Amino acid sequence: MQTTFTDEQLQDPGVARANEILRACVHCGFCTATCPTYQVLGDELDSPRGRIYLIKDMLEAGRPADAKTVKHIDRCLGCLACMTTCPSGVHYMHLVDHARDHIEKTYRRPLFERLLRWTVAQLLPYPARFRAALRLAQLGRPFAGLVPDARLKAMLALAPHHVPKPSPNDRPQVFEAKGPKRMRVALLTGCAQRALDTDINDATIRLLRRMGCEVVIPKGMGCCGALTHHMGRAEQSHGLASTNIRAWMAEKRARGLDAIVINTSGCGTTIKDYGHIFRNDPLAAEAAEVSALALDVTELLERLGLPEGAPKGLRVAYHSACSLQHGQRIRQAPKELLARAGFEVTEPADPHLCCGSAGTYNLLHPEISAELKARKVATLEARKPDVVSAGNIGCIMQIGSGIGVPVVHTVELLDWATGGPKPRRLELGNDPP
Repeated sequence: MQTTFTDEQLQDPGVARANEILRACVHCGFCTATCPTYQVLGDELDSPRGRIYLIKDMLEAGRPADAKTVKHIDRCLGCLACMTTCPSGVHYMHLVDHARDHIEKTYRRPLFERLLRWTVAQLLPYPARFRAALRLAQLGRPFAGLVPDARLKAMLALAPHHVPKPSPNDRPQVFEAKGPKRMRVALLTGCAQRALDTDINDATIRLLRRMGCEVVIPKGMGCCGALTHHMGRAEQSHGLASTNIRAWMAEKRARGLDAIVINTSGCGTTIKDYGHIFRNDPLAAEAAEVSALALDVTELLERLGLPEGAPKGLRVAYHSACSLQHGQRIRQAPKELLARAGFEVTEPADPHLCCGSAGTYNLLHPEISAELKARKVATLEARKPDVVSAGNIGCIMQIGSGIGVPVVHTVELLDWATGGPKPRRLELGNDPP
């Protein structure tokens, strides 16, 4: 694609990176075949190629974002299926992230939308606030039908009936390895996940210890910044990320770290990109080091060599989270680990398509999200599974709210198969009392 940025514009590192990405695009349109929003809406401007044209026009003109551009960029899930499909290697993630930052800085949204997005950004990354909000939402659920705004209805509907108490395992501490120590790893405990499902971190800690890992929960660690990063709130997201970088590097310098383990794939995609995000920041070197240490939990388990297990007689439909398969290019490890542990593994049709969760997307665009959820649930149920497995809390909550079988994190099944307790959702369903 030909671009016409001026030399002055190219002095901006964000614009310079956008220019590189735009020039890689050859207009082929392969991306439209795998774009979930294009499949649902059928509008070229709701495809990656259409959004690329909108971003190019906005950035080249050096103008503030307009309502049309904002509408179609906002509708992007950020699933990154287009990056998997693209034969030219267009790095759409960096392009749309820059566009969202530009939108946030130059476009004034309607008052209610500003308040809604501000509220989401002030709640989800902070577990205590989010847990309190979920309890308030429980009280509001019976009155959801009276709420006129679809987004507020979605927020009430997605609140679980049961909000777990904080897990003591999420506090800063060190868990010794069971048997000979093979590695020392830091576990990202996350933010929304800590409020929605404490079993995931608990299972991860048990399993890693059993596999010979000393697991540390570093002091000062919090949200990775992914949720606000994808909302274009760069200052907030970079502040959260820099806090984590400092916490991990302090731990590495003090006692050493072999890896930073992440069991929420949306977080993992962003953390692995810290080196790019902070490339022009004083933290650049440390951010790059953190990115190099970051591993999805299934990557680490594959390296450690999960022991083979006897057949479990359980059919698992594996849902590949977009951030894992497209963002991190991890596709086979989770399925191979589940099979090695003794589960019968199947995948739905069109596994590359998003379930509609996508961070805050199901809260801010509930109609499109609901359509994508219905499609994903139908393809999963067609496999007649006993349980659905996924590697991202957003997908687990999204699919679990519309399917008739339990949805659990992959690590919970692997923990159970190697000596841990049976996942609660297998006993009590997707919204345990």
